[in-house]
Amino acid sequence: MSQDSKVKTTESSPSAPSKARKSLPVLDPSGDYYYWWLNTMLFPVMYNLIIIVCRACFPDLQHGYLVAWFVLDYTSDLLYLLDVVVRFYTGFLDQGILVVDKGRISSRYVRTWSFLLDLASLLPTDVAYVHLGVHTPMLRLNRFLRAPRLFEAFDRTETRTAYPNAFRIAKLMLYIFVVIHWNSCLYFALSQYLGFGRDAWVYPDPAQPGFERLRRQYLYSFYFSTLILTTVGDTPLPAREEEYLFMVGDFLLAVMGFATIMGSMSSVIYNMNTADAAFYPDHALVKKYMKLQHVNRWLERRVIDWYQHLQINKKMTNEVAILQHLPERLRAEVAVSVHLSTLSRVQIFQNCEASLLEELVLKLQPQTYSPGEYVCRKGDIGREMYIIREGQLAVVADDGVTQYAVLGAGLYFGEISIINIKGNMSGNRRTANIKSLGYSDLFCLSKEDLREVLSEYPQAQAVMEEKGREILLKMNKLDVNAEAAEIALQEATESRLRGLDQQLDDLQTKFARLLAELESSALKLAYRIERLEWQTQEWPVPEETAEAEADDEGEPGEGTSKRGEDKPGQKGTPGPE
Repeated sequence: MSQDSKVKTTESSPSAPSKARKSLPVLDPSGDYYYWWLNTMLFPVMYNLIIIVCRACFPDLQHGYLVAWFVLDYTSDLLYLLDVVVRFYTGFLDQGILVVDKGRISSRYVRTWSFLLDLASLLPTDVAYVHLGVHTPMLRLNRFLRAPRLFEAFDRTETRTAYPNAFRIAKLMLYIFVVIHWNSCLYFALSQYLGFGRDAWVYPDPAQPGFERLRRQYLYSFYFSTLILTTVGDTPLPAREEEYLFMVGDFLLAVMGFATIMGSMSSVIYNMNTADAAFYPDHALVKKYMKLQHVNRWLERRVIDWYQHLQINKKMTNEVAILQHLPERLRAEVAVSVHLSTLSRVQIFQNCEASLLEELVLKLQPQTYSPGEYVCRKGDIGREMYIIREGQLAVVADDGVTQYAVLGAGLYFGEISIINIKGNMSGNRRTANIKSLGYSDLFCLSKEDLREVLSEYPQAQAVMEEKGREILLKMNKLDVNAEAAEIALQEATESRLRGLDQQLDDLQTKFARLLAELESSALKLAYRIERLEWQTQEWPVPEETAEAEADDEGEPGEGTSKRGEDKPGQKGTPGPE
């Protein structure tokens, strides 16, 4: 068998590399699997950041749990190694498309700083245990280089969590804990270097009862470090140069940390206030306005109750502004998924096209009405129709007490006054009084938006017009004769318009013919003029004309004097009287 045939057979057969490709697919960096892997990498990274320094500064901790540290160390190293493998199988976006070619992924990864840091974090520095001993955990400090994975995991979690502000506060507290932890470890190590109990600043002598325990050593150091970095308590005065330098460094770190904490907390509070202002309208300005304008207490109480209802029940009246940065199609899908249950109960929207719902839901404006508030009154000019999302509304008499009907969720009203129903004796006026019985959430659709949507969907428009006719017939508000006359007038108008269109088409055809004839005549005339010019160039030139041309070619002065002599009446030559 030739070498080419062997290659073809190898490529066609299910070999080991193909199985590996099936078992290790390319990960989407924005997908769930990659996100959960980042969360898994939090444990080895945090373990190395916290435990290695603690083991190096507290010898009893290193000696007492040596076997456990070896198991945890090499487990974290194994996860580090698997993380490098995951990097080689993590795609990236090129022109907005996920690249799944493992060759391109590998070549891109090895050219980044992340690859160098990952390799440096996996260097087998533990080999130096042979010469320095197993109780030197500082040899593993290169594992700190994998810290960028920690920050990446935090960023992904912050974008995915439903409580980003709480997560930011928790992340800030974790950073503070790590800084204090490291500082307490360094304090204990410095105390050991200077000598325990030498002065009041260093850690007390472990020979004293209670101070020899590992737990007391760590808690005392952590407490002392917290006092220094937070500057909330009195600490013993340093007595040596090393102690002064340590205190100065801690004070500078405390100033930076305080500024960072205040800035982060201010940012979190600002984001929370901004989010609240985006979701719910600010009532402070309205309350201030009512105070300045001396609005009566009853009306002011109603306004405050309305705001409280929105805040307590998480009602949003500015959904369009909240979703404005999304693409139109994605914004429509989000709005449909939120309001589909309400729209599906509306009769005219049942069994309709999905595109109609998408266009309609983008134009709906949510509104909330308080108990006893009128949505519309009889005789008002109708500019909107309403769809009941939640709550109950009553059709009441002019006295506001007698109820004719109760409208619930999924029903709609107001379409009669904004749809041009032929024969409607009310015109665009409201035909009933609609009052909210409790707190009611409605969708408002303006007349212009409804016309724009229904113009592309004549079937839904016909259903709504038919429903409006039935209501007008029950209310004796539909003039059948006027409707027939209006229909006849509309048909006659349409017929005349079709005739005018036909006449306009005929005139345009005639005008086009005239333009074509005019262009043809212009071309012929230009051709004849050009032909005459060529013919006149061939005619013989008279002698007088030749002499005049010769005089013109002479000196300017001579020509002027001759013309002055030959032509009387010029300057210097008296002409005949």
